[in-house]
Amino acid sequence: MNEINFLEKYQNKTKRNYVERVVSHDKAACAAIAKQWGKDYWDGDRCYGYGGYRYDGRWKSVAQDIATHYGLKPGDKVLDIGCGKGFLLYELTQVVPGIEAYGIDISEYGIQHAKEEIKDNLKVGNCVELPWTDKTFDFVYSINTFHNLYVYELEKAIQEMERVGKNAKWCCVESYRNENEKANLLYWQLTCQSFYTPEEWKWLYKKWGYQGDCGFIYFE
Repeated sequence: MNEINFLEKYQNKTKRNYVERVVSHDKAACAAIAKQWGKDYWDGDRCYGYGGYRYDGRWKSVAQDIATHYGLKPGDKVLDIGCGKGFLLYELTQVVPGIEAYGIDISEYGIQHAKEEIKDNLKVGNCVELPWTDKTFDFVYSINTFHNLYVYELEKAIQEMERVGKNAKWCCVESYRNENEKANLLYWQLTCQSFYTPEEWKWLYKKWGYQGDCGFIYFE
């Protein structure tokens, strides 16, 4: 299992006031609204989530890095677990014309407001039960999704990701390496249920039979 942090350069551009996240609003109430995965989470006030998640091309360089690393080619089938509005999937179709891009997300609002060019290939559903047969996809990835699951859901989701993929897989979650990053993660997160160090995540992946690569987002 290789650790590959495709989002590192993107993540470092974002500046956050971790303490303000806790003291400026009722964070528990904000988290309860965020976990409804509706308009407030995607396009509402920043205290509930993204504060407006709109296509702006920022995912193109990430798509290029992923496509290059995994050697994606026309005709490959790609699945995004927790695809949201499908922006990264769309960029993958642009950097590798001819790939077949599919996605699934628990948010009906996210799918309804997805990139029009790929919306027909996106489904509303839960990652603990993927609606595809074994080894359907050449590449499967998930970003910022699995840490939102309870541990008993997480095991099933990881095994489902492994089941539908043929070879290449990449799973990226929020994590922490020290007490400072742990505090920042706890301050900032709204939807996390699973809080583990990278070593713990890797242990769980191996325990549950995951054969792909992993990545982590840290709140420094």
